[in-house]
Amino acid sequence: MGTHVCKNQMVRWMWRWSVCRVAVSRGHMPYCSAQQEPHQANPSHNGQVTHRPGNQLTLCSLLEMGFSENQAKEMHEGATKSRGKHVPSVLTALLLLGLNPSSILKILQTCPEVYSLKGADMQQRIDHLRKMGLVEGSLQRMISHYPKVMLLPVKRVNMVSRLLKEKCLFTIQQVTDILRDSPEVLEEDLAELEYKFQYAYFRMGVRQPEMVKAKLFRLSLSKLRCRHCFLERRGLYQTPDKKGQTLIVNPPLKDVLCVSEETYLKQVAMATAEEFHIFRKLMAREQEEEEREDEYSSDEDEELGEDKDDDDDDGVHRGKPHWKTGYRRDKK
Repeated sequence: MGTHVCKNQMVRWMWRWSVCRVAVSRGHMPYCSAQQEPHQANPSHNGQVTHRPGNQLTLCSLLEMGFSENQAKEMHEGATKSRGKHVPSVLTALLLLGLNPSSILKILQTCPEVYSLKGADMQQRIDHLRKMGLVEGSLQRMISHYPKVMLLPVKRVNMVSRLLKEKCLFTIQQVTDILRDSPEVLEEDLAELEYKFQYAYFRMGVRQPEMVKAKLFRLSLSKLRCRHCFLERRGLYQTPDKKGQTLIVNPPLKDVLCVSEETYLKQVAMATAEEFHIFRKLMAREQEEEEREDEYSSDEDEELGEDKDDDDDDGVHRGKPHWKTGYRRDKK
């Protein structure tokens, strides 16, 4: 219903805008443009019609789009500051998407860079997200929650999607769910994204469906690792063996990640905030020590690499990731 109303508003506004241009050619003032001088409508200069450029918005044209007076003033001020050259086409794309004026204003307040986009580029990115399975409702919520997604090129979205499908082995539907619930992954470093998956898969023994359900990719790797290791060292979490079995019952991933710190400590870790605070300090110290050890090991590897035979039997790349996932410490 909201989409239908917004589309009708856009049709009326675009019709009014086209009427304005006809009126100008006949020597009349354009619709809702009191600032325009009468002599501007005189088509005597080289036979050309001079009028306000179509890519500039007036307060009245914003009111015609459905914005309130205060919203129109704020929108007009933001568009002026941004010096965007394609603001009308951007607003058109957002209104045709079914977003109401309040949501559009909030998007532009959160991410003013949207003012500077071209309407055609934005529409291309929106259409691409639709092709990836983001249906009406989900697409609008995603853009409202994370408007930066409209700034990302299609190529970047495809790179992240390909990594999730080919290296993390998520299904197409699972990738769609991840992008819908955690659009921040689109800006995350690809190596860090992959290691976050590896940590949950190998160290925690969590499979893809549970990762999607728990919205794993909303958390940073450091926070994931901290909560997991705290439970592990308290004897409340155990890495499954090759058969996926443990001696204790591990808490579901959603109970570890999708709760506040207070709930996590009280219901899952059964610890105090002070204990968790001390543990985080110890984790930070361990992280620093591991980084120093890796730096020293890298220097040694470079020296040994000069004398090492180029022919390797296994052909496996054994480079160390720049993110620590706790493998070394747990093997000690």
